[in-house]
Amino acid sequence: MGIDQSHEPAGELSAETRTFARMCANLTEEAEPIGWYEQRISLEPDATARAIMNDSLGEEFKHFCMDLEFLLRRTPIWHDIARGILFQDGDIVHNGQHAEAAATAGAETTAPPEDAAADPSL
Repeated sequence: MGIDQSHEPAGELSAETRTFARMCANLTEEAEPIGWYEQRISLEPDATARAIMNDSLGEEFKHFCMDLEFLLRRTPIWHDIARGILFQDGDIVHNGQHAEAAATAGAETTAPPEDAAADPSL
């Protein structure tokens, strides 16, 4: 029996939308243990145990970032907003407001960016 990850009838969704929903679920499922590891590491007195947990935490960061990159490459507006926020100096909220306004000003949310083949990542 499959897991219900859809808010809409799964049979009516395209394969691309179902994959997108699965990757969003993956992103959430990677974020959750990041928080768990941070809590455990902050309390663990044994240096070797902390080192092992930190190694595991790095794996969770890697998987989270891979999931995020997959989603950003397939969602141009999300990609554009992220580009205006991530790795930018200054106020995060201001950057977010500016990036959202710029990305949503007449933007198409489903078509890939024109230069996606040239540089699809952030």
